[in-house]
Amino acid sequence: MKKDKIVVFPIVITPTDDPKIKYTVNVPDLDRDTQGRTIAEAIDMGKDLIGTMSLVEDLPESNAKIPKTKNNEIATLVTVNISEYKRKNDNRVVKKTLTIPNYLNEEGKEAGLNFSAILADGIKAKLGIE
Repeated sequence: MKKDKIVVFPIVITPTDDPKIKYTVNVPDLDRDTQGRTIAEAIDMGKDLIGTMSLVEDLPESNAKIPKTKNNEIATLVTVNISEYKRKNDNRVVKKTLTIPNYLNEEGKEAGLNFSAILADGIKAKLGIE
């Protein structure tokens, strides 16, 4: 099995005046923002943003340099296991061709079975994935 890819990026957390969204989170290396209601949620949302971006574009190299901040900002480093994030969140469908006995195909169609769902559930069970 391949080794998981883990990245490190700085995030900058800034308090807001909005009572519902107490913090904005900036990931400078991605030039993207998110938000959170608590510091812990803000950090988690920063990690999630990095993971989400890894699904749609190539990420820059890891960066462990903490950026300069203003008085009310918090800068910290976060790590994201990109490989694990992709395993849990990449739900693109892939067409697979399979062979089953005709009688199972006919019985399954008559019963209204979703063959794709059954196959996916079976593979998850074999791999011990929830």
